[in-house]
Amino acid sequence: MLVLANKCTTSPTSLTYDKALEQAICIGWIDGQVRRRDERTYFQRFTPRRARSRWSKRNTTLAERLISEGRMQAAGIAEVDRAKADGRWEAAYAGSATVRVPDDLAAALAGEPKAKTMFRRLTSQNRYAILYRIEAVKRPETRARKI
Repeated sequence: MLVLANKCTTSPTSLTYDKALEQAICIGWIDGQVRRRDERTYFQRFTPRRARSRWSKRNTTLAERLISEGRMQAAGIAEVDRAKADGRWEAAYAGSATVRVPDDLAAALAGEPKAKTMFRRLTSQNRYAILYRIEAVKRPETRARKI
């Protein structure tokens, strides 16, 4: 667990989330849960990536940049290679800022006005939680049931 400074703060540490994330990806680790420490800093958990953990599009883009810059370590490259081999690389999920409603969910919502209204009223966090879970499903019949 690292102590990181809030944006525009360099005390008590100048270590930023972006710098810490770059280093974590270089060695095959992943960022995890965040917890507030005080008004200027927070705790950020970093752990070794599990064998089947999903990749975000943000982290795949970052890993590709780090590889091209020659900064990736052997452990980080091994994680990228494993993800490419088993399909997790191509299945990287969009972050909350770039996620879009998939066509099958949009069609289902169009047929259910009350559900569509409820979905629109959700906070962005709750809407993203639903979209993430739908995109994470592996089997088409499970996806259809969730929708």
